Amino acid sequence: MRFNRKDILGIREMGSDEIELILDTARSLRDIITRTIKKVPTLRGRTVVTLFYEPSTRTRTSFELAAKYMSADTVNISTSTSSVRKGETLKDTARTLEAMGAEMVIIRHPVAGAPHFLARNLRASVVNAGDGMHEHPTQALLDLFTIREKKKRLKGLKIAIVGDILHSRVARSNIWGLRKMGAEVVVSGPSTLLPPESATLGVKATHRVEEALEGADVVMVLRLQLERQRKGLFPTVREYTRYWGINRERLRLARDDALLMHPGPFNRGVEVSSDLVDGNQSVINKQVTNGVAVRMALLFLLLGGKPDEISR
Repeated sequence: MRFNRKDILGIREMGSDEIELILDTARSLRDIITRTIKKVPTLRGRTVVTLFYEPSTRTRTSFELAAKYMSADTVNISTSTSSVRKGETLKDTARTLEAMGAEMVIIRHPVAGAPHFLARNLRASVVNAGDGMHEHPTQALLDLFTIREKKKRLKGLKIAIVGDILHSRVARSNIWGLRKMGAEVVVSGPSTLLPPESATLGVKATHRVEEALEGADVVMVLRLQLERQRKGLFPTVREYTRYWGINRERLRLARDDALLMHPGPFNRGVEVSSDLVDGNQSVINKQVTNGVAVRMALLFLLLGGKPDEISR
């Protein structure tokens, strides 16, 4: 199958066959990360720009390393020191970068739909690295990859997503991706942090975390996004931890071999206990490694690579 997309804007618009191709390509590329010399010439001479309007450590660094491992030229634009501070529009900033030779723009933006706007106005490929409370497609893809690698399948698994679902673009992308691949999804958190459209998303929603965890194959914990919340959605952080925090006792409600996941950054002792973060069920660090592989796959496919041309 050939990958025919110019852009990666969201999981919602992807088919299961496209997702499978990305995951299979990532599996072929992951070995590069473990080599002593982490470099292949696959994208030599191609130019990739990261344009982040919000703070990021994992996603931004992951994209930059993915591009460098494949020998692409990378440019990191910080909006705090760019012409954005002088009033330049998003469209003009991106077109300026394209005029300089950028073939791909990876953007994180606080406004939902910003990547879609750019994609309509640029010849260069656009990758959504998170837009507002809308989507975070590459995080969902690396989560799907991690689950499939550990569980050998996605279809038929029960996935419990616990935390601030309402404000989470990670939750939305994962819900769409997991359901496309045949998994059952249950979301849980305070009723004020559950989206009213849960039913239309095709997931079960419950404010009782124990119900969500019962028999789960995967427990995906989300950070409380206090920066996006208005006040009064729950009493205190301490109360949240007491009723919805994932600790060892609660995790025992899931299957014995359940995976513990978190997109990061995580708050130890708040949404998840510190011992579980470092425990043998945690695949949090594996998610980070797999994130580089998945982003390598996306760069490779978007810039015209074929799966049988992967350089080893």
